[in-house]
Amino acid sequence: MRFTTTLACATALTLAATAALAQTYPTRPVQMTVAFPAGGSADIVGRHVAQKLSEQVGQQFVVENRTGAGGNIAFAHIATSKNDGYSLLFSTPGIAINPSLYRKVNYKLEDFTPIALVGEAPLVLLINPALPIKSVAELVEASKAKPDAIRFASSGNGSSSHLAMDVLRAQTGMQYSHIPYRGGGPAMLDVMAGRVDVTMLPIAESMPFVRDGRLRSLGQTGTKRSPIATEMPTIEETGIKDYSSTTWYMVLGPAGMPKETVDFLQKAIARAVDSPDLQEKLKATGMTVMNGNAEQATAFLKSEHLKWAERIKASGTILE
Repeated sequence: MRFTTTLACATALTLAATAALAQTYPTRPVQMTVAFPAGGSADIVGRHVAQKLSEQVGQQFVVENRTGAGGNIAFAHIATSKNDGYSLLFSTPGIAINPSLYRKVNYKLEDFTPIALVGEAPLVLLINPALPIKSVAELVEASKAKPDAIRFASSGNGSSSHLAMDVLRAQTGMQYSHIPYRGGGPAMLDVMAGRVDVTMLPIAESMPFVRDGRLRSLGQTGTKRSPIATEMPTIEETGIKDYSSTTWYMVLGPAGMPKETVDFLQKAIARAVDSPDLQEKLKATGMTVMNGNAEQATAFLKSEHLKWAERIKASGTILE
C-alpha cells in the first residue's frame, strides 16, 4: 500500500513537472534563425510566422538573419546551439540538400529536431524581357547554340534557386554560366538591369515585376499552378516532362530537444498557421500551407534529402 501510494505521488509529481514546463516555456525571447537575407521569401514567411507566434504565446519570437555559404553558416549554428527551445531554425530546402551538394558541411541531419512543416511554394523562371526568348524550349535552344553565354543569377550556392535551375539543366541539357548572389533581391535587380540574363526566384518575389513588364516569366516550378498566378503555366506544362522543384519552409531545433518543448512548439505553430489572418499572409506569398507535425516533418526532411542526393549525383554538381 505504501509502495503504491509512493508510486502514485511520484507519477503525479512527474506529470506536474511536465505540465509546468509546457506552461512556463518560453520564459524569454526565442531566436528564430533564417539562413538568407532580410526581404527574401524565407525571411518574409519566417517573420509572418514569428509574429503570429509572438502574439499567441505571449513571448517574442525574434528572427535573426545568418547568411552565407548557401545556408551552411545558419545550419551549423543551430546544430551546435543549446537544445532548450530558445534557438530555432526557419529552414528552406538547403538543409536537406547541402550535405550532398557540398564536399563538406559542418552538420548532419541527425543534429536537428524537426518540429513543424509549414508549407511550400513554387519558383518562377525569369528572364530579361529584352532577350528574344519566349519559352523554356527557346531558352534551352539558345543556350546550346552558344554554350555558357547565358548568365544565370541564383540567390546563392545551394539555394532553391540554384538547385531548381540545375535540375532543369540536367533534364534539358541547357548550358549557362552560374553566378551566385547573396540573396534573390540582388539577383533579380541585375536581371532587370541586363547585367545577367536569367534567374529562378520564389513566386511572390517575382510576380510584381512580371506583371509590370520588368521581367518575363517562362514558367513556374510546381506540379500545379500557384493560386496567385493561375495564368502562368508550370514548366512541365511547357513541355519539360516530370519537372518540379519547389521551395519549402520548416521549423527545426537542435537535436535532443525535450519532447514537451517540441510538442508545445508544434502545437503553437499549428495554431498560428491555422489562423485566418496568417493564412491570408502566407497565401499572398504563393505558399501552399502544409502544417505538418514533428513526425511528418521528420519523414519529409529525410525524403527530401534522399531525393536531392539522387538529383545531385545525376547532375554531377559538387561545391567546395
